[in-house]
Amino acid sequence: MSYKIKLDMFEGPLDLLIYLVKKDHLNIYDIPIARVTEQYLEYINLMQLLDLNIAGEFLVMAATLMQIKSKMLLPAEESAAEEEEVDPREELVKRLLEYEKFKQIADNLRTREIDQQEVFKRPKLELEKESSADPEKKEVYFEANIFDLINAFSQALKDIPKEVFYEVIKDQFTVEQKVHDILHVLLVESEIRLSQLFAKAKSKIEIVVTFLAILELAKMKEVKAMQSEAFQDIFITRNKENIAPYEPKDQADLT
Repeated sequence: MSYKIKLDMFEGPLDLLIYLVKKDHLNIYDIPIARVTEQYLEYINLMQLLDLNIAGEFLVMAATLMQIKSKMLLPAEESAAEEEEVDPREELVKRLLEYEKFKQIADNLRTREIDQQEVFKRPKLELEKESSADPEKKEVYFEANIFDLINAFSQALKDIPKEVFYEVIKDQFTVEQKVHDILHVLLVESEIRLSQLFAKAKSKIEIVVTFLAILELAKMKEVKAMQSEAFQDIFITRNKENIAPYEPKDQADLT
């Protein structure tokens, strides 16, 4: 497979670490560094396997984690009783807490900006009617990030028997064809579970191509990956700004 995708939506290595901490409900002040390092390297390997455009900072962070892990495995040095042993994770925890704080501030500012943009807009009557008709059925979704997608991809691979990724086969599946297939489904259906797309795949190579097609569509802003709760099922929905709703052609147009 020689298909490379450069993603503008990639987040940084600190985002990945925070994601791993939150996904497994870990204590950020007492990070199990061996476990997190293993998971971090697994994500890096998957991104490299998919030929994604990985920033060098991800590899630098991988080296940092491995260094911290090695320090924690070493026996404690004998020191004076009054000297307090320094936790090798301390600097990393400080960076994570500081980064998360500034990210939260940025998110709050972004939310305020969106709220201000909505002040002078005309109300969407159709949405109001739908929500007033049955407010209990209204469910709030938020956009999944790249690590949520990779996590779903990793889970899908575990259900397929192990085989070589880069096997020599005919062009049975191509990213371009999968992009077309997914768009065709979303012209008829408003959304589809990512797990459903993976379940339809008959081999590991088809799962890989399907995943690359989703990333390509996300990059082109043709689709959005949405979740109702963090680390739950991902729904692929059409971006209404870019995809026109499906309208069957008039019989007269077909003649």
